[in-house]
Amino acid sequence: MKDTLKPGIKYQHKFIVPLSKTVPALYPESDEFASMPEVFATGFLVGLLEWACVKAITPHLDWPQEQTVGTHIDVSHEAATPPGLEVTASVELISVEGRKLVFAVEAHDGIDLISRGRHERFIINREKFDARLGAKKAKA
Repeated sequence: MKDTLKPGIKYQHKFIVPLSKTVPALYPESDEFASMPEVFATGFLVGLLEWACVKAITPHLDWPQEQTVGTHIDVSHEAATPPGLEVTASVELISVEGRKLVFAVEAHDGIDLISRGRHERFIINREKFDARLGAKKAKA
């Protein structure tokens, strides 16, 4: 972790919603999801918010040895977004507590505020993380 990793880091990430990021595409194995409206899926919205957080802090980590994983998400999904609209995810690092990072997040589709909330990430050492994961797989 670099000395520049401090609260106040802000980042905006823009993404045009394709058909492949709508509710029916979230779990194509699900008959229930397949019959739902073709709007930006909450699951993909969460991923977009995480992506923006990762982009915000990667320059402040010893990448790729240091990476982050999501550990908590608490966000709303306030408005439906059809494919073709551009969503802007805006994030701000509001707290650094050791290896725990806390972000304020929100997303807007150019018409409506579609999400707001809080996201936590944890800094990992990729080599150690992979070793623990390998040990878990061996137990399975």
